[in-house]
Amino acid sequence: MKDICEAASLSRGGLYCHYESTREIFKEIINDFMSRQEDTFSEKIAQNIPAKEILDEVLEKYKTEMLDSQASLSLAVYEYFSIADPSGTENELHTQYLASFHAWKNLLDYGIQTGEFNPVNIRPIFDLIIFSYQGVRMYSKLMPINEEIPQGIMEQIRKIIVKE
Repeated sequence: MKDICEAASLSRGGLYCHYESTREIFKEIINDFMSRQEDTFSEKIAQNIPAKEILDEVLEKYKTEMLDSQASLSLAVYEYFSIADPSGTENELHTQYLASFHAWKNLLDYGIQTGEFNPVNIRPIFDLIIFSYQGVRMYSKLMPINEEIPQGIMEQIRKIIVKE
């Protein structure tokens, strides 16, 4: 919460004037991340940017984020979502997972249609990307991660997806 308050230039009290609960704050952060990713993919696809270029850009971004243990919200997100929602509503993390899958499915379908990507089974490829990314992000908070780890992961993902 301290980091969120600093980033928003608000005190905790000021932050809670805008949000009723920590759950609402985290939901807003996650929704914003997911919305930006889907918008970015959709906009680039609409502009007919090559699928390989879009993929390379996002894999490079993921690689950079995997190495940045200081800016990782992965552990906080894990802690937040591991506490049951008292309202009993749907699992918000799963909802975000499905939204992310939809964005990635659009990109992978686009690349397969343009002939840039191999005709992969999209769900397992998506899971490989997301769980590798999130796993390294979480581990980066707990142990040193050198550049070889995310570099190797992203290279292997690219080899599976991109038709050479």
